[in-house]
Amino acid sequence: MNNANTFTSRTFSRRIVPFFMLSGLLALTAACSSSEPRPVAVEEPSEPVTIASTEKAPEKKIRVKAERPLQYTVKKGDTLWGIASLFLHDPWYWPEIWQNNPQVKNPHLIFPGDVLTLVYIDGQPRILVNDAKHRSVAKTANGMPVVKLSPSIRTTPLEASIPSIPGDAIRQFLSKPRVLPKKELEAAPRIIGSDKRHLVLSTGNRVYIRGELDKERVRFSVFRPGDKLLDPETDEVLGYEAKYAGNVLIKDYGDPATGDITFSEREMLIGDRLLPEDRSKLENLFFPHVPDFEIKGQIISLYDALFGVAQYQIVVLNRGERDGMEVGHLLASYTQGETVRDRFDKRRSRPVKLPNERSGLIMIFKTFDRVSYALVLESDEVIHNHDYVQTPRL
Repeated sequence: MNNANTFTSRTFSRRIVPFFMLSGLLALTAACSSSEPRPVAVEEPSEPVTIASTEKAPEKKIRVKAERPLQYTVKKGDTLWGIASLFLHDPWYWPEIWQNNPQVKNPHLIFPGDVLTLVYIDGQPRILVNDAKHRSVAKTANGMPVVKLSPSIRTTPLEASIPSIPGDAIRQFLSKPRVLPKKELEAAPRIIGSDKRHLVLSTGNRVYIRGELDKERVRFSVFRPGDKLLDPETDEVLGYEAKYAGNVLIKDYGDPATGDITFSEREMLIGDRLLPEDRSKLENLFFPHVPDFEIKGQIISLYDALFGVAQYQIVVLNRGERDGMEVGHLLASYTQGETVRDRFDKRRSRPVKLPNERSGLIMIFKTFDRVSYALVLESDEVIHNHDYVQTPRL
Protein backbone atom coordinates (compact mmCIF):
# COMPACT_ATOMS: atom_id res chain seq x y z
CA MET A 1 0.00 0.00 0.00
CA ASN A 2 2.97 2.29 0.57
CA ASN A 3 4.70 1.41 -2.68
CA ALA A 4 6.09 4.63 -4.23
CA ASN A 5 4.96 3.54 -7.70
CA THR A 6 1.35 3.05 -6.65
CA PHE A 7 -1.41 5.56 -5.99
CA THR A 8 -4.04 4.44 -3.46
CA SER A 9 -6.97 6.48 -2.24
CA ARG A 10 -10.36 5.85 -0.76
CA THR A 11 -13.11 7.41 -2.81
CA PHE A 12 -15.68 9.22 -0.70
CA SER A 13 -18.78 11.22 -1.45
CA ARG A 14 -17.86 14.25 -3.52
CA ARG A 15 -14.17 13.47 -4.06
CA ILE A 16 -12.38 16.55 -5.26
CA VAL A 17 -9.16 16.88 -7.23
CA PRO A 18 -7.11 19.96 -6.37
CA PHE A 19 -5.17 21.99 -8.85
CA PHE A 20 -1.81 20.25 -8.38
CA MET A 21 -2.36 18.26 -11.55
CA LEU A 22 -5.37 19.74 -13.21
CA SER A 23 -4.14 23.21 -13.47
CA GLY A 24 -0.84 21.76 -14.51
CA LEU A 25 -1.75 21.44 -18.09
CA LEU A 26 -0.39 24.26 -19.93
CA ALA A 27 -1.91 23.44 -23.17
CA LEU A 28 -1.42 24.12 -26.70
CA THR A 29 -2.84 27.34 -27.91
CA ALA A 30 -4.64 25.67 -30.76
CA ALA A 31 -6.14 22.96 -28.59
CA CYS A 32 -7.35 25.40 -26.02
CA SER A 33 -8.56 28.18 -28.26
CA SER A 34 -12.22 29.09 -28.38
CA SER A 35 -14.47 31.56 -30.07
CA GLU A 36 -14.60 33.58 -26.87
CA PRO A 37 -12.64 36.87 -26.88
CA ARG A 38 -9.12 36.66 -25.50
CA PRO A 39 -8.00 38.70 -22.49
CA VAL A 40 -7.39 42.32 -23.45
CA ALA A 41 -3.75 43.39 -23.60
CA VAL A 42 -2.70 45.70 -20.81
CA GLU A 43 -1.37 49.11 -21.70
CA GLU A 44 2.14 49.46 -20.35
CA PRO A 45 3.78 52.70 -19.25
CA SER A 46 5.98 54.29 -21.91
CA GLU A 47 9.05 53.30 -19.88
CA PRO A 48 8.24 49.84 -18.49
CA VAL A 49 9.66 49.10 -15.05
CA THR A 50 11.44 45.78 -14.68
CA ILE A 51 11.95 45.58 -10.95
CA ALA A 52 10.25 42.91 -8.85
CA SER A 53 7.43 44.33 -6.76
CA THR A 54 5.67 43.26 -3.57
CA GLU A 55 2.48 44.77 -4.91
CA LYS A 56 -0.40 42.31 -4.74
CA ALA A 57 -1.57 40.68 -7.94
CA PRO A 58 -4.86 41.89 -9.44
CA GLU A 59 -8.10 40.59 -7.97
CA LYS A 60 -9.07 37.23 -9.44
CA LYS A 61 -11.99 37.21 -11.86
CA ILE A 62 -13.04 33.63 -12.50
CA ARG A 63 -14.85 33.33 -15.80
CA VAL A 64 -16.67 30.04 -16.34
CA LYS A 65 -17.38 29.34 -20.00
CA ALA A 66 -20.99 29.62 -21.12
CA GLU A 67 -20.58 26.61 -23.43
CA ARG A 68 -19.11 24.18 -20.92
CA PRO A 69 -19.88 20.54 -20.18
CA LEU A 70 -21.74 19.67 -16.98
CA GLN A 71 -19.80 16.41 -16.95
CA TYR A 72 -16.62 15.26 -18.64
CA THR A 73 -15.13 11.76 -18.69
CA VAL A 74 -11.34 11.79 -18.73
CA LYS A 75 -9.88 9.98 -21.77
CA LYS A 76 -6.46 8.60 -22.57
CA GLY A 77 -4.51 11.31 -24.37
CA ASP A 78 -6.12 14.16 -22.41
CA THR A 79 -3.96 16.78 -20.74
CA LEU A 80 -4.84 18.64 -17.59
CA TRP A 81 -4.62 22.11 -19.06
CA GLY A 82 -6.82 21.04 -21.94
CA ILE A 83 -9.49 19.79 -19.54
CA ALA A 84 -9.28 22.97 -17.46
CA SER A 85 -9.81 24.98 -20.65
CA LEU A 86 -13.14 23.22 -21.24
CA PHE A 87 -14.55 24.87 -18.12
CA LEU A 88 -12.68 28.16 -17.68
CA HIS A 89 -11.61 31.05 -19.89
CA ASP A 90 -8.45 31.32 -17.76
CA PRO A 91 -7.39 27.76 -16.85
CA TRP A 92 -4.83 28.91 -14.26
CA TYR A 93 -7.71 29.82 -11.94
CA TRP A 94 -8.64 26.15 -11.67
CA PRO A 95 -7.86 25.87 -7.91
CA GLU A 96 -10.59 28.41 -7.21
CA ILE A 97 -13.30 25.97 -8.29
CA TRP A 98 -11.92 22.88 -6.54
CA GLN A 99 -13.13 22.13 -3.04
CA ASN A 100 -10.78 20.60 -0.49
CA ASN A 101 -11.80 17.15 0.72
CA PRO A 102 -9.66 16.11 3.71
CA GLN A 103 -10.89 12.50 3.42
CA VAL A 104 -9.02 11.95 0.18
CA LYS A 105 -5.46 10.98 1.04
CA ASN A 106 -3.80 11.58 -2.31
CA PRO A 107 -6.06 13.44 -4.74
CA HIS A 108 -3.22 14.85 -6.87
CA LEU A 109 -3.81 12.70 -9.92
CA ILE A 110 -6.69 11.96 -12.25
CA PHE A 111 -6.99 9.00 -14.56
CA PRO A 112 -8.80 7.95 -17.73
CA GLY A 113 -12.33 6.99 -16.75
CA ASP A 114 -12.64 9.60 -13.99
CA VAL A 115 -15.77 11.73 -14.36
CA LEU A 116 -15.60 15.47 -13.67
CA THR A 117 -18.87 17.13 -12.72
CA LEU A 118 -19.59 20.87 -12.61
CA VAL A 119 -21.91 21.84 -9.76
CA TYR A 120 -22.77 25.05 -7.93
CA ILE A 121 -22.39 25.30 -4.16
CA ASP A 122 -23.66 28.46 -2.47
CA GLY A 123 -23.84 30.04 -5.90
CA GLN A 124 -20.18 29.30 -6.69
CA PRO A 125 -19.00 26.85 -9.38
CA ARG A 126 -17.24 23.73 -8.11
CA ILE A 127 -15.76 20.70 -9.85
CA LEU A 128 -16.12 17.23 -8.33
CA VAL A 129 -14.30 14.14 -9.56
CA ASN A 130 -15.10 10.47 -9.11
CA ASP A 131 -14.26 7.30 -10.98
CA ALA A 132 -17.03 5.89 -13.12
CA LYS A 133 -17.09 2.56 -11.29
CA HIS A 134 -18.53 3.85 -8.04
CA ARG A 135 -20.89 6.65 -8.99
CA SER A 136 -24.50 7.29 -9.72
CA VAL A 137 -25.93 10.57 -11.00
CA ALA A 138 -29.37 11.99 -10.34
CA LYS A 139 -30.85 15.45 -10.92
CA THR A 140 -32.59 17.89 -8.64
CA ALA A 141 -35.88 19.55 -9.52
CA ASN A 142 -34.04 22.46 -11.18
CA GLY A 143 -31.97 20.08 -13.30
CA MET A 144 -28.64 20.34 -11.42
CA PRO A 145 -26.74 17.03 -11.10
CA VAL A 146 -26.41 15.23 -7.75
CA VAL A 147 -23.57 12.70 -7.60
CA LYS A 148 -23.68 9.76 -5.17
CA LEU A 149 -20.51 7.77 -4.60
CA SER A 150 -19.83 4.53 -2.77
CA PRO A 151 -16.61 4.05 -0.71
CA SER A 152 -13.93 2.05 -2.49
CA ILE A 153 -10.20 1.41 -2.70
CA ARG A 154 -8.47 2.22 -5.97
CA THR A 155 -4.89 1.16 -6.70
CA THR A 156 -3.47 2.61 -9.89
CA PRO A 157 0.10 2.99 -11.17
CA LEU A 158 1.30 6.59 -11.16
CA GLU A 159 2.23 6.32 -14.83
CA ALA A 160 -1.43 5.74 -15.70
CA SER A 161 -2.42 9.27 -14.71
CA ILE A 162 -2.87 11.81 -17.49
CA PRO A 163 0.08 14.18 -17.96
CA SER A 164 0.01 17.83 -17.01
CA ILE A 165 1.31 19.05 -20.36
CA PRO A 166 1.68 17.37 -23.79
CA GLY A 167 4.60 15.01 -24.36
CA ASP A 168 6.20 17.30 -26.94
CA ALA A 169 6.38 20.04 -24.34
CA ILE A 170 7.72 17.76 -21.59
CA ARG A 171 10.64 16.79 -23.79
CA GLN A 172 11.77 20.41 -23.77
CA PHE A 173 12.63 20.06 -20.08
CA LEU A 174 15.35 17.56 -20.97
CA SER A 175 17.49 20.55 -21.95
CA LYS A 176 18.58 20.72 -18.28
CA PRO A 177 20.05 24.23 -18.51
CA ARG A 178 22.38 25.56 -15.82
CA VAL A 179 23.60 29.01 -14.88
CA LEU A 180 27.03 29.23 -13.27
CA PRO A 181 29.65 31.79 -12.28
CA LYS A 182 32.24 32.23 -15.04
CA LYS A 183 35.10 30.90 -12.91
CA GLU A 184 33.22 27.71 -12.01
CA LEU A 185 32.44 26.97 -15.66
CA GLU A 186 36.02 27.67 -16.78
CA ALA A 187 37.44 25.44 -14.01
CA ALA A 188 35.26 22.44 -14.93
CA PRO A 189 36.93 19.40 -16.60
CA ARG A 190 36.93 19.65 -20.40
CA ILE A 191 36.94 17.35 -23.43
CA ILE A 192 40.29 17.67 -25.23
CA GLY A 193 39.99 14.97 -27.92
CA SER A 194 38.50 11.68 -29.13
CA ASP A 195 39.82 8.28 -30.16
CA LYS A 196 39.22 8.83 -33.89
CA ARG A 197 39.99 12.55 -33.98
CA HIS A 198 36.33 13.51 -34.40
CA LEU A 199 35.65 17.22 -34.09
CA VAL A 200 31.90 16.71 -33.64
CA LEU A 201 31.06 14.04 -31.07
CA SER A 202 27.93 12.04 -30.30
CA THR A 203 26.65 8.84 -28.66
CA GLY A 204 29.17 5.98 -28.84
CA ASN A 205 32.28 8.12 -29.23
CA ARG A 206 35.19 7.72 -26.82
CA VAL A 207 36.52 11.00 -25.46
CA TYR A 208 39.51 12.16 -23.43
CA ILE A 209 39.13 14.61 -20.57
CA ARG A 210 41.47 16.84 -18.60
CA GLY A 211 40.70 18.54 -15.32
CA GLU A 212 39.88 17.54 -11.78
CA LEU A 213 37.19 14.83 -11.81
CA ASP A 214 35.37 13.66 -8.70
CA LYS A 215 36.54 10.03 -8.52
CA GLU A 216 33.47 9.14 -6.46
CA ARG A 217 31.42 9.64 -9.63
CA VAL A 218 31.42 7.74 -12.90
CA ARG A 219 28.63 9.63 -14.69
CA PHE A 220 28.91 13.26 -15.73
CA SER A 221 26.85 15.63 -17.86
CA VAL A 222 28.45 17.54 -20.72
CA PHE A 223 27.70 21.24 -21.15
CA ARG A 224 28.46 23.77 -23.87
CA PRO A 225 29.56 27.17 -22.51
CA GLY A 226 26.82 29.59 -23.52
CA ASP A 227 26.04 33.27 -23.34
CA LYS A 228 26.79 35.80 -20.64
CA LEU A 229 23.40 36.69 -19.15
CA LEU A 230 23.04 40.45 -18.59
CA ASP A 231 20.21 42.38 -17.00
CA PRO A 232 19.10 44.75 -19.80
CA GLU A 233 18.39 47.58 -17.35
CA THR A 234 21.31 47.45 -14.96
CA ASP A 235 23.95 45.63 -17.07
CA GLU A 236 24.47 43.37 -14.04
CA VAL A 237 26.01 39.99 -14.95
CA LEU A 238 23.42 37.47 -13.76
CA GLY A 239 25.50 34.40 -14.63
CA TYR A 240 26.86 32.35 -17.51
CA GLU A 241 24.67 29.90 -19.37
CA ALA A 242 25.71 26.26 -19.77
CA LYS A 243 23.73 24.29 -22.38
CA TYR A 244 23.24 20.58 -21.78
CA ALA A 245 24.74 18.38 -24.52
CA GLY A 246 24.65 14.83 -23.13
CA ASN A 247 26.20 12.32 -20.71
CA VAL A 248 29.60 10.67 -20.33
CA LEU A 249 30.53 7.47 -18.47
CA ILE A 250 34.11 7.57 -17.11
CA LYS A 251 36.16 4.44 -17.85
CA ASP A 252 39.57 5.52 -16.54
CA TYR A 253 40.65 8.39 -14.26
CA GLY A 254 44.13 8.91 -15.71
CA ASP A 255 45.51 12.15 -17.12
CA PRO A 256 43.81 12.48 -19.48
CA ALA A 257 40.76 10.55 -18.25
CA THR A 258 38.85 8.29 -20.65
CA GLY A 259 35.09 8.26 -21.05
CA ASP A 260 32.35 7.07 -23.39
CA ILE A 261 29.47 9.25 -24.54
CA THR A 262 26.31 7.37 -23.50
CA PHE A 263 23.75 9.96 -24.61
CA SER A 264 23.85 13.10 -26.76
CA GLU A 265 21.09 15.71 -26.72
CA ARG A 266 23.07 17.79 -29.23
CA GLU A 267 26.47 17.47 -30.88
CA MET A 268 29.43 17.75 -28.51
CA LEU A 269 32.59 19.65 -29.35
CA ILE A 270 36.18 19.71 -28.19
CA GLY A 271 36.25 22.13 -25.25
CA ASP A 272 32.82 21.23 -23.84
CA ARG A 273 32.77 20.97 -20.04
CA LEU A 274 31.85 18.17 -17.63
CA LEU A 275 29.71 18.83 -14.56
CA PRO A 276 28.25 16.41 -12.00
CA GLU A 277 25.11 14.73 -13.28
CA ASP A 278 21.89 16.36 -12.09
CA ARG A 279 20.01 13.55 -10.39
CA SER A 280 16.94 15.59 -9.58
CA LYS A 281 13.91 14.16 -11.33
CA LEU A 282 12.29 16.29 -14.01
CA GLU A 283 8.62 16.03 -13.15
CA ASN A 284 5.81 16.16 -15.65
CA LEU A 285 3.47 16.94 -12.75
CA PHE A 286 3.49 20.68 -12.25
CA PHE A 287 1.46 23.11 -10.21
CA PRO A 288 1.10 26.02 -12.64
CA HIS A 289 -0.17 29.08 -10.79
CA VAL A 290 -0.23 32.85 -11.07
CA PRO A 291 2.12 34.59 -8.59
CA ASP A 292 0.24 36.16 -5.68
CA PHE A 293 2.25 39.35 -6.19
CA GLU A 294 2.96 41.61 -9.14
CA ILE A 295 6.15 40.59 -10.93
CA LYS A 296 7.69 42.44 -13.87
CA GLY A 297 10.78 41.41 -15.78
CA GLN A 298 12.32 40.84 -19.20
CA ILE A 299 13.40 38.01 -21.44
CA ILE A 300 17.20 38.11 -21.61
CA SER A 301 17.97 35.10 -23.80
CA LEU A 302 16.27 32.75 -26.28
CA TYR A 303 17.35 29.17 -25.69
CA ASP A 304 18.55 27.66 -29.00
CA ALA A 305 16.97 30.44 -31.06
CA LEU A 306 18.28 33.61 -32.69
CA PHE A 307 15.35 35.83 -33.65
CA GLY A 308 12.25 34.62 -31.80
CA VAL A 309 10.46 31.70 -30.16
CA ALA A 310 6.96 30.24 -30.20
CA GLN A 311 4.99 27.54 -28.38
CA TYR A 312 7.04 24.92 -26.49
CA GLN A 313 10.32 26.76 -26.85
CA ILE A 314 12.41 28.10 -23.98
CA VAL A 315 13.24 31.62 -22.80
CA VAL A 316 15.46 32.95 -20.00
CA LEU A 317 14.22 35.68 -17.64
CA ASN A 318 16.06 38.24 -15.51
CA ARG A 319 14.08 37.18 -12.44
CA GLY A 320 15.05 34.33 -10.12
CA GLU A 321 14.65 32.93 -6.63
CA ARG A 322 15.80 36.17 -5.02
CA ASP A 323 12.79 37.84 -6.71
CA GLY A 324 10.33 35.20 -5.47
CA MET A 325 10.13 33.13 -8.66
CA GLU A 326 8.95 29.53 -8.24
CA VAL A 327 8.63 26.50 -10.49
CA GLY A 328 5.13 26.64 -11.97
CA HIS A 329 4.73 30.43 -11.91
CA LEU A 330 2.78 31.70 -14.93
CA LEU A 331 3.68 34.99 -16.57
CA ALA A 332 2.26 36.77 -19.59
CA SER A 333 4.71 37.97 -22.25
CA TYR A 334 4.39 41.32 -24.01
CA THR A 335 5.94 42.50 -27.28
CA GLN A 336 7.44 45.97 -26.91
CA GLY A 337 5.42 48.74 -28.49
CA GLU A 338 7.22 50.90 -31.02
CA THR A 339 7.96 54.59 -30.58
CA VAL A 340 6.36 56.70 -33.33
CA ARG A 341 5.68 60.39 -34.06
CA ASP A 342 2.18 61.78 -34.38
CA ARG A 343 2.42 63.39 -37.82
CA PHE A 344 -0.88 65.19 -37.30
CA ASP A 345 0.11 66.98 -34.09
CA LYS A 346 2.13 69.76 -35.69
CA ARG A 347 2.57 71.80 -32.51
CA ARG A 348 3.88 68.98 -30.32
CA SER A 349 5.51 66.46 -32.56
CA ARG A 350 6.96 64.45 -29.69
CA PRO A 351 7.68 60.68 -29.79
CA VAL A 352 4.74 58.52 -28.68
CA LYS A 353 5.33 55.07 -27.13
CA LEU A 354 2.73 52.57 -28.35
CA PRO A 355 1.38 50.08 -25.78
CA ASN A 356 3.07 46.72 -25.30
CA GLU A 357 0.88 43.94 -26.74
CA ARG A 358 0.39 40.58 -25.07
CA SER A 359 2.07 37.83 -27.09
CA GLY A 360 1.83 34.66 -25.01
CA LEU A 361 1.90 32.78 -21.72
CA ILE A 362 5.01 31.18 -20.20
CA MET A 363 5.60 28.80 -17.27
CA ILE A 364 8.71 28.80 -15.08
CA PHE A 365 10.26 25.31 -14.95
CA LYS A 366 13.77 25.96 -13.63
CA THR A 367 14.93 28.62 -11.19
CA PHE A 368 18.35 29.91 -10.18
CA ASP A 369 19.28 32.72 -7.81
CA ARG A 370 19.04 35.54 -10.35
CA VAL A 371 17.50 34.01 -13.48
CA SER A 372 14.74 31.56 -14.44
CA TYR A 373 13.99 29.35 -17.43
CA ALA A 374 10.45 29.25 -18.77
CA LEU A 375 8.52 27.21 -21.33
CA VAL A 376 6.29 29.06 -23.80
CA LEU A 377 2.85 27.50 -23.36
CA GLU A 378 0.84 29.82 -25.58
CA SER A 379 2.06 32.18 -28.27
CA ASP A 380 -0.16 34.52 -30.28
CA GLU A 381 2.86 36.28 -31.76
CA VAL A 382 6.57 35.58 -32.07
CA ILE A 383 8.25 36.22 -28.70
CA HIS A 384 11.54 38.13 -28.93
CA ASN A 385 14.54 38.75 -26.74
CA HIS A 386 14.02 41.71 -24.36
CA ASP A 387 10.22 41.34 -24.49
CA TYR A 388 8.54 42.05 -21.15
CA VAL A 389 6.87 39.59 -18.78
CA GLN A 390 4.50 40.22 -15.92
CA THR A 391 1.78 38.68 -13.78
CA PRO A 392 -1.16 37.86 -16.11
CA ARG A 393 -4.16 40.19 -16.08
CA LEU A 394 -7.57 39.90 -17.68
